[in-house]
Amino acid sequence: MNKDVIPYLSGKGLTKIFGTSKDRTVAVDHVDFEFNRGEVISIVGESGSGKTTLSKMILGLISVTEGEIYFDGKIRDISSHKKREAYWKQIQAVFQDPFASFNMFYKIDSVLLDCINMRGGKNLPKDKKIELMAEACSFVNLKFEELTNKYPFELSGGQMQRLMIARIFLLKPEILVADEPTSMIDACSRATILDMLLKLRSENDMTIIFITHDIGLAYYVSDTVYIMEHGKFVEHGSADEVILNPKEAYTKRLISDVPKIYEPWDLSTVG
Repeated sequence: MNKDVIPYLSGKGLTKIFGTSKDRTVAVDHVDFEFNRGEVISIVGESGSGKTTLSKMILGLISVTEGEIYFDGKIRDISSHKKREAYWKQIQAVFQDPFASFNMFYKIDSVLLDCINMRGGKNLPKDKKIELMAEACSFVNLKFEELTNKYPFELSGGQMQRLMIARIFLLKPEILVADEPTSMIDACSRATILDMLLKLRSENDMTIIFITHDIGLAYYVSDTVYIMEHGKFVEHGSADEVILNPKEAYTKRLISDVPKIYEPWDLSTVG
């Protein structure tokens, strides 16, 4: 990495503590990271490792207990509603649970129109807005004419996850946090969706941060991989360095847990 390049998004000593005194839980424990523009990063860890808490801190959805987040070379300031809105124009998310990501009382047309309005297209002619919505749906293999006037709850989980990516297509954020983005999509479509996200990255020089327990996915999509255990980064580096030449026992265990079709499966630990 060029040391003269200022990271687009970085964290120094980032910590999140829930509760107080005896009941306190250190979910994220003094982590440092540097993400560059256009880079694809995976934060990999088991459930409870702190990766989703970290992603919510990055998104500005929960407060930081200690440490600082730097955005575009400056300390991130989301101290007011206006500043948070400005930040959220630059950073968006695709969450694991699409059912919790939409207001079920807003029609799909409204969801997509909000994205167009956020990008300054409020005064575009109606025909142009429909064209943009249809293009976004087509990008994720959905047909806008089959979605118009429907509510999110009328779609399948996989369709809603695709709709979340259609939102990203319209919003074109600088940074995308993707928390298990293919969890509701069948195996045949998973690679297609990942390729769609990587295409968005190539077209818009978007930084993508994958939050995942799937180390195979991390190797497939990432430039850089961070391994997280008990709220700390225990290892990080290029995907090849971390996954082909792991140093930490935890990383080695995550890799060994991935079944390989050319090896007998060890079912001795299955209860």
